[in-house]
This record gives sequence, C-alpha cells and structure tokens, in this order.
Amino acid sequence: MQQPKILNEYKPKNSILSQNKLLSLRKIKLRWFFISLFLPVFGIAIALNPTKTDGRHSLPSKNIVESVLLPEIDKQENPNDTFSHIAQVKSGDTLGSLLQRMYIQDADAVKKLMLNPDASAINTQLVPGHSLEVKTNSSGKLLHLEYVIDAENILVAEQSGDDYEVTTQQLLLQNHQILKSANIEGSLFGAADKADIPDQIALQIIEIFSGEIDFREDLRSGDQINVIYEGFYNAGEMMKTGKVLAVEFINNGKKYQAVHFGDAEGKFAYYTPQGQNLHKSFLRSPLEFTRISSGFTTKRFHPILHQLRAHKGVDFAAAIGTRIKASGDGVVDFVGKKGGYGNVIVLKHQNGISTVYGHLSSFAEGIRKGTQVEQGEIIGFVGMSGLATGPHLHYEFLVGKEHRDPMTVNLPTSIPIDAKYKNAFNTASANLMAQLAILNRHQFASSE
Repeated sequence: MQQPKILNEYKPKNSILSQNKLLSLRKIKLRWFFISLFLPVFGIAIALNPTKTDGRHSLPSKNIVESVLLPEIDKQENPNDTFSHIAQVKSGDTLGSLLQRMYIQDADAVKKLMLNPDASAINTQLVPGHSLEVKTNSSGKLLHLEYVIDAENILVAEQSGDDYEVTTQQLLLQNHQILKSANIEGSLFGAADKADIPDQIALQIIEIFSGEIDFREDLRSGDQINVIYEGFYNAGEMMKTGKVLAVEFINNGKKYQAVHFGDAEGKFAYYTPQGQNLHKSFLRSPLEFTRISSGFTTKRFHPILHQLRAHKGVDFAAAIGTRIKASGDGVVDFVGKKGGYGNVIVLKHQNGISTVYGHLSSFAEGIRKGTQVEQGEIIGFVGMSGLATGPHLHYEFLVGKEHRDPMTVNLPTSIPIDAKYKNAFNTASANLMAQLAILNRHQFASSE
C-alpha cells in the first residue's frame, strides 16, 4: 500500500530573515526607550556636577588680596540740622540724668535751666511717666525742650541768645469720642477696670443713674455697660477724660439709657432718649460712692446708748475727710454742734423738704447760716464727732417734720427739655443712640 507522503511545513529563507530583522528592531527600540527614560537623570547629575561632564579636572584656584584705596568722604555738618529726642521720666530721674540717658551732653544748658526760676517743674517736680521732648543741633547743643506738666499744661524752654526762655503753656488738646463696653461680674469698678474705663467715668455713670439704680444692692452678674465719653488727646496720648456723652446700663434685664445735652445758655443735663430729664431735685447719696453701714429703721440697737432707738436716717461709712455734697439746692438753716450729731449741717429746700448731715469732721469754707448752696456743692467733710463709733456720715431726709428713708423716698424730677431745643436734642440723641446700638450688637456677638 502506498504510504502517504508527509509534507513538511515550508518556511522560506526570506521569512526567517524577516523575523530576525524584526527582533533586532525591537531590541533597538527597547534600548532607545530605556535611554530616553534615564536621560533626564543623567542631565540632572551633569547639571549638579558640571566640572566632570567632560571628564576633565577643575582648574586650581587661589585667593588674591589687594588693598583698595577708597576716596575720602568730606564730612560737612550742617549747623542748621536739628535732631529730636523723646523719653519718659523714670523714678529718681533728674534733668541731667534724663538728658544723659538721651545721649545729650550739654552741661551748660542743664546749669542754666536749674538756675531759671520758671523751670521748677523740670528741676524739682519731674513725674515718672511724663514725657520730655528735646531738639538739639548736630553738635548736641540743646535748642528746645518740652515737658508735659499735667493734663492741661506744658513747660517749654526755647534757646534765646546765650540763655533759655521758659514758659508754661496750655496744651492744645484734641477732643475725641471713646466707645467702651463692659460686663459686670462682681463690682462696677472691677468691670470698668477690666474694660479700661477710667474711674472718673464710672463715677459719672453712678451719678447719672443714681435715682434709678442702687449700685450697692441692685447689681447682678451679667449686667452690661455701653458708654460713650470724651477723651482729650495730645500727640496721640490721652491726657484726661471729659463728660459721659451717652450711656446704656442693662441691669437685671432692664435697660436704662441716658444722653448728655447742653443748650445755648450753657445748661446741660442727662435725659432719656425721648427727652425726659434724669436729673433729680435731690441726690440719692451725698457721697460719691460708699457703703451703707446702717439703714433707716424704727428699731435699732444703738451701739453707744445700748438701747433700742429709731434710726431716722442712713449712715454712710467713709474715711475721715471724704467730701460731702449738698443733696439739693437749698439754704443753710443750721451749722455747728448739736448733741449726738456732733458737727452738723441742716439745709432747707423747697416744698418743705430739709436734709441733715451729721458727725462731720469740719465744714467747707464759707458755709454759714443763710448761705445759698447748689446741688453737688461741697458743704463739709466726713468725721466721727458726736455719738459715733467710727467715721461715717449720718444723713436724714425730712418732708415737713416727718422723716423718710433717703434710699426709698420718691425724689422729684426736674423739668423736661425746653421745647425750643427739642429738634437739636432729637438729632444729637439719635446719633448717640445709633452708636450705642453698634456697641450693643458687638457685645452681643462677642458673647456668642
């Protein structure tokens, strides 16, 4: 039987060569791929070490030092040039030590100023914290000196020939409005200190609302103060404070507001934003700020007589010498010694009202029977004359001959703002109230 022929696969020679050529091409492409992949790395290495890119060593180097002759600078001092220096007085400073600390050597100026009788403020009355400003020429000669004596006055020494002309001048202060807020956590003065509100402003706030708020008993944690007041500045430094212009006091959730307004006749007072006068015909307390050591009562154990007696007034504890103000306009009806009252003043007021001020250490100058006094005028000073165990003011308020509790009696208010000034008041009040509203919103946002 004929065997079938096995046919072998035929591979032409040209086909094998073609495959080998393809493999070679693939290898060449792979080599270029890897070269392109590492080429950036080689470039970075060459950039970092360029001295070795061509395989040669870097050339040797050496330092060469040569002297260079610089041109001379012609030093010409202009005698008209002036230089300013300013410093604050420190404890123990003298004029000489202060100038020396400012690198000013002018013993002749110090000697002449020490001998000048008008320059006593810088020779014997330097106050730590006050500022001294001087001007000198290029050789250090003192030409001009200014020293702030107090909140309103400045001492000026100006070179005049071989000596100095010394004068005391009034500061030209700039009046700015200051807006502050405070939250009460303990005392009013503690809150004011924390908010950097001066004590003089805190005392004004107390007086403004003294007929509405008892600042000894009514304050609550969380009460809030928003106030606008005057600040008087010299060269950017506040020298003194002025009047409270507007104030808002939120006490136990109730809002009290007051704005300051003065009319063309120079009379001023504090009003509600609607124009109602907050000024009372009588002050609630004849002392600026104190504490009640003994209140009004029909039965009190007398500390000296050791028996129950009516205490028909209020005792305000205060240091000896504390100033006492007339609580209302009136006439001195009695001044002198009177039994257990010791040194006492009795004032007569309109509508049958009289007030009594007992245990005084002394009376103010000019206080005698028949003297007319105005509300707030100083009439005497706290003491412990008569039957008193310690320094305090005994204060009584009588309607007719009947004693009333000075802390609770209804105090008559003053007349409202004059109708002819109402439009001007409304404009001023609206502006101040808008500023207080901004303070209130800012305080509310800060507390959230």
